[in-house]
Amino acid sequence: MIPPSRDPFPHGSGQFPHEERDLGASAGLLAAWFAARARDLPWRPTDPLRRHPWGVLVSEVMLQQTPVDRVIPAWTQWMQRWPTPADLAGASPADAIRAWGRLGYPRRAVRLHAAAVAITEDHGGSVPDDAASLRALPGVGEYTAGAVLAFGFGRPALTLDTNVRRVIARHDAGQEFPSASVTVGERSRALEMMPSSGADRWMAALMELGALVCTSRAPDCSRCPLARGCRWLALGRPPGNAPRPQARYAGSDRQARGALLAVLRAQEGPVTQRRIDAAWPDAIQRARALDGLVADGLVVPAPRGRWSLPAINPPG
Repeated sequence: MIPPSRDPFPHGSGQFPHEERDLGASAGLLAAWFAARARDLPWRPTDPLRRHPWGVLVSEVMLQQTPVDRVIPAWTQWMQRWPTPADLAGASPADAIRAWGRLGYPRRAVRLHAAAVAITEDHGGSVPDDAASLRALPGVGEYTAGAVLAFGFGRPALTLDTNVRRVIARHDAGQEFPSASVTVGERSRALEMMPSSGADRWMAALMELGALVCTSRAPDCSRCPLARGCRWLALGRPPGNAPRPQARYAGSDRQARGALLAVLRAQEGPVTQRRIDAAWPDAIQRARALDGLVADGLVVPAPRGRWSLPAINPPG
């Protein structure tokens, strides 16, 4: 890693004339920046021979709506406990929910456990290396399948996450933010730009550039290796429609669900209704949160009016 004082890419926003070039034509420059500035993430080894498709799948599920700094310790503990899909499949969904801790959106833990069971039963314990089989796994959509193919197997595959889409929108389209959802044209354009070799590193570099430099709220164009080819910068950084802010957490149903689940995670056996009632003061919201947890397969009724985490995979 090169310290900031020796940064080989100190492009100031006004130092260079604009050069009309798309991100595909800048693949070499982007790759050089990535080699020098990329974060050392445990699921992203620098040696291609050390790629770990299962580790990539776990990281991608954890990274959905959760910051990297919170995922790193959770991913490390998870992989130490369940280094293969078969290891996780041999545990219960309750074990996965407890290990998920405070990452949020715990339904992801249940889906990841179900995916591990499917990988073990249907694919001999190895993460499949084709898009159709990956997308057939519980909780795996187009983006996650592409990320596993690209970063787990080194295949040319699109990984159009928020960071990648923002870089493409600014650099090539001159727009501050991309549309709310991926369009057919956006996907087609990204495929056209993808280099014929090193596509996985190109995707990872775009993702990293969006996460570290071309950020949503405070893009640092003076440190961008692609500044002189950026149409948005050349146009004077015109403002666009900002992404919709995340709903307030305090007092929300999400917080209520988290409070109820915390009580269940802290105890090995079933929990009484009295303890559930004590976990959240609003009775109507508490009942709604509990109903949602049951519907999501995160909580199941237990004998004598109690509640517990699921011991087996929920149906479907």
